[in-house]
Amino acid sequence: MPTVTVLGEKSFEVEKGTKLVLALEDHGISVLHRCGGKAKCTSCRVEVLEGDFEDLSNIEKNAFAQKGIEDNLRLSCQVRVEGDVTVRPIMTVESSGLDAGPRPEE
Repeated sequence: MPTVTVLGEKSFEVEKGTKLVLALEDHGISVLHRCGGKAKCTSCRVEVLEGDFEDLSNIEKNAFAQKGIEDNLRLSCQVRVEGDVTVRPIMTVESSGLDAGPRPEE
């Protein structure tokens, strides 16, 4: 099983193919997902420090272009964990003071 490491937090194993946003939430990392995983709000973005995900999807490319987001970030609602990764959530409940949002679908 792949290991997800959250910088400054912890590491945990997840089933291969798990959406990153759900892996984070299920292991106590309070990443935002204000739109419920539909790639509209971009609040679930993470910086990928080590490891890889598949190439940016068109959904991510469009969202990033519209909001001026750097391409070294990924939307955790749009990527699945296939191998070991180290990430840093950009927006969390604690840092924003916002409610996480509705739980994204599997």
